[in-house]
Amino acid sequence: MLKATNALEINNLCKVYRDGTQALNSISFQVASGDFCALLGPNGAGKSTTIGIISSLLKKTSGHVSVFGYDIETDNNLAKQQIGLVPQEFNCNIFNTCTQIITDQAGYYGVAKKIAKERSRYFLDKVGLYKQRNQIARNLSGGMKRRLLIARALAHQPKLLILDEPTAGVDVKLRHFMWHFLQELNQQGTTIILTTHYLEEAEALCRNIVIINDGNVIENTDKATLLAKLHQKTYIFECQNSLKQLPVIPSLTIQAIDTHNLQVQIPHHYSFSQVIKSFSELDIEILNVRLKTNPLEELFLNLTNPNKEHPNGSVDSI
Repeated sequence: MLKATNALEINNLCKVYRDGTQALNSISFQVASGDFCALLGPNGAGKSTTIGIISSLLKKTSGHVSVFGYDIETDNNLAKQQIGLVPQEFNCNIFNTCTQIITDQAGYYGVAKKIAKERSRYFLDKVGLYKQRNQIARNLSGGMKRRLLIARALAHQPKLLILDEPTAGVDVKLRHFMWHFLQELNQQGTTIILTTHYLEEAEALCRNIVIINDGNVIENTDKATLLAKLHQKTYIFECQNSLKQLPVIPSLTIQAIDTHNLQVQIPHHYSFSQVIKSFSELDIEILNVRLKTNPLEELFLNLTNPNKEHPNGSVDSI
């Protein structure tokens, strides 16, 4: 029986490695039961260290971590039973079949063999690998291996699923298949924590977002509140005619990418129709407009690298 309404509670968690590197600086955050939460941050921010500690793959230096109320030290076995982990790297026995991998994983958690086989069939079918159930893992494609890792993580029916870059390197079709599957799992009650470098993925799937940078939690809020902090959006404007000089429009920051394309930063309070009108008054016909980055990505860059100009490949004049 679960002891808490929060799936995860982290309080003042610190991690210092033997070489003196401080990976986590007394971080604290909670993930509610049933949430779909994104754990974001640049490379080296401390995401993998955090996941390693939650899943008992790493020892913390200090602080407290509990999973559904079970302390990862004093109630370690009970805490681990609540967690399914999908790692970045494929770490299954490549000479075992898909069925063996799932049934063995369930067996590690004390699931009876008959039930383990039933779950193997069920989860391999859910991730689209039922036809490959008797193939050895070595012969699977990269995308199939990703799906197998998810099926394995679910073998003991955990309440908390942690996915570390689950769609890295997979094609768009498979990515959207996995999105749909994860949303279905979450709707059925599984709490999900997702780390990803595809920020459109976090924006599409997650309700709450934790951002870690340099071992510190710099944001911990719901998605809507976080996106409201974005004061402007950056667009790419494609122009009909070659531009001989850079247009000047009050309140807008405009940079030239080339003679036909402009990067335009538009404040949130500024009317988009007014922007188009301003270009029209300058006799500049706009053929196409697109976001340079998705809003969450732009905000993420501003939060994690606030004092540096983000590379955009543009020049100041035409």
